[in-house]
Amino acid sequence: MAAKRLYEGMFLVDSVLATADWDGTLAMIENILKRADAEVVALRKWGERKLAYDIEHKQRGTYILVYFKADGRRISGIEKDVQLSEKVMRCLILTTEKRPPEMIEADIAGLPKDDVPGDGTPEREDREERREERRPRRHSDEPTGVPAFDEVVDGAE
Repeated sequence: MAAKRLYEGMFLVDSVLATADWDGTLAMIENILKRADAEVVALRKWGERKLAYDIEHKQRGTYILVYFKADGRRISGIEKDVQLSEKVMRCLILTTEKRPPEMIEADIAGLPKDDVPGDGTPEREDREERREERRPRRHSDEPTGVPAFDEVVDGAE
């Protein structure tokens, strides 16, 4: 049996169905993961949001964040089970190999991004310096040696 890796799954469910049967929605996601022999590390509601565009004629969705350990070969089975589900509208599963452990722990604990130690956001001065570097340079009023549109160049008639 291959070693289980830690994965992060974001499940988008219909808000109306999730609100009507929250425990059933969570149980359905847990069942999908259990069928793939995945071990659920953490499962929490990430939030309800207005969708950028309608999905299956729905304008709102509830995001559920799940951290789980599973064999990498079983991920495609999880995605297929999600596609067959009527409650889950979208799903994204990512490996957590490149994420710092403190960020994963903060996600599991549900901390806001401001409370995450070393979250990698640059200080204000750094951001302002980068903004200055990206600004297009403005042309000065100095002559460039190129004649203006209506200017006659000596000897060019």
